[in-house]
Amino acid sequence: MLFTKTMKLRIYPSDEQIMQLQQLTEVYRQACNFVSEYIFEHDFELNSAKLNKALYHNIRDTFGLKAQLTQSVFRTVTARYKTVKEQLFQNPYKFKDEYTGKHYTVYKDLYWLRKPLCFHRPQADLVRSRDYCFLQKGHRLSLNTLGRRIEVGYENECFSDYFDGAWTFGTGKLVELKGKWYFHLPVSLDIEEFDVKNVKHVVGIDRGLRFLTAVYDEQGKCSFDRGDEILRKRAEFVKTRKNLQRKGTRSAKRRLRILSGRENRWMSDINHQISKTLVQKYGPNTVFTLEDLTGVSFEESNLQVTKKQNYEKRSWAFYQLEQFLTYKAVENHSIVVKVDPWYTSQRCPKCGAVRKEQRHHHEHEYVCSCGYRANDDLTGARNIQMLGTLWVSGNEKPSIKKLAVSE
Repeated sequence: MLFTKTMKLRIYPSDEQIMQLQQLTEVYRQACNFVSEYIFEHDFELNSAKLNKALYHNIRDTFGLKAQLTQSVFRTVTARYKTVKEQLFQNPYKFKDEYTGKHYTVYKDLYWLRKPLCFHRPQADLVRSRDYCFLQKGHRLSLNTLGRRIEVGYENECFSDYFDGAWTFGTGKLVELKGKWYFHLPVSLDIEEFDVKNVKHVVGIDRGLRFLTAVYDEQGKCSFDRGDEILRKRAEFVKTRKNLQRKGTRSAKRRLRILSGRENRWMSDINHQISKTLVQKYGPNTVFTLEDLTGVSFEESNLQVTKKQNYEKRSWAFYQLEQFLTYKAVENHSIVVKVDPWYTSQRCPKCGAVRKEQRHHHEHEYVCSCGYRANDDLTGARNIQMLGTLWVSGNEKPSIKKLAVSE
């Protein structure tokens, strides 16, 4: 099994080299927008061979890119369109016919786009050996530019383990962030496939805001990551953002961009800490079970929550936590399994009854007529863990069926 993750190398170009990198990334961005407009105007043609035939010489003459960089432009743009195509398909348009009362679902495709995809951030994708290579002496990195190649130093302390020969390097991305230059490099390692026969732990994880995670394992042990401090700090971000938006000045807008980056980094750090703690706590051969929240809408009408609570649920990076936990688990010879989220918060773990009214949102309790009483997030985690156990037993798509459970 090929495991891949991205390492972010900090590089240290000189002032002259910075000008060369800025020129390269800006021209590359313009070329990407040129190709994006062509794709949009030609029925979303994503075939690389056809794009190469139609635009190769035009791009080289117009933008002055070298042969390999020109090919990379095609791959960059087509990959972005394919990603957007998948995202559109996963978020269909749903509506209710006012006359018949029937509900309809229309799956979206690229023709729903009103304008071409735009590349705002200067960047450049560099292919190994052709556009970049690591030099053995002095921790130097050789990079291609519009002119001659340059050599830059890079931060090696945290990444020395990736140069032991076991890892392979893919196509890197050259980016600038607040005056600092980085080289995002995907690294791959061939690891053993996850074997269900070696499972030691099955863990159910319920994600939320009051508790960022409620965790329940096969031994009946539970743990919570409280979200009180998170909610308080997010409220401060929201308040500051509203005040700056109300001002509307140029300096306020600049401050908003800085604030946005700070909040995103803070959220990422929280998710990194949670996922790292879980992986280290349970070790290898663990099945981490999560609800599959793809396409789930946190609408007020569905959850009966306030506008503020609805915003908090919709804006927290639940998917990011899933991503972080997934790659950390795979690296540690474990796996993340996503299960059907229906009725996980409504089923009684003791008797199996599924009743919506047994969960009391405001009291954060689940109370069943059979005598079971517990925190509602813990109840969800127990049901998710049960579905994970079914997956280990051979059920590839475990779910809770309301009609199959006796009332």
